[in-house]
Amino acid sequence: MQRKRGHGAVIGALLLGAAGLAPAAGAASFDCTLPDLAPDEQVICNERDLNDADVRMVTTLDFLTGLFAMGRRGDIMDDQAKWLHERMACGADAECIRAAYARRQQQLQDIYDSIDRPL
Repeated sequence: MQRKRGHGAVIGALLLGAAGLAPAAGAASFDCTLPDLAPDEQVICNERDLNDADVRMVTTLDFLTGLFAMGRRGDIMDDQAKWLHERMACGADAECIRAAYARRQQQLQDIYDSIDRPL
């Protein structure tokens, strides 16, 4: 069995690059200028750290889904849809939203770490 180390650095480097490319206004994965945003989306648009967490999560998700065939990719996207319902259930509770992003980012990191690949 191969040792898995430094994988977080790979994801981290990708995310730092993506964060640097993201426009400052409306960088979230949805349009923050829409008038009918859900309460969780309003909080994400107004809290820079949550906006950044959204960008990190979506960047990681896009990266991971590009690595897998349809079956596994579909499972990841099904999990994402479930997670979005969990985030929406937070309403305007910023701490709940932060915790939801932390959980999802860890889930995505775990998926990446589970990939069998050479170092």
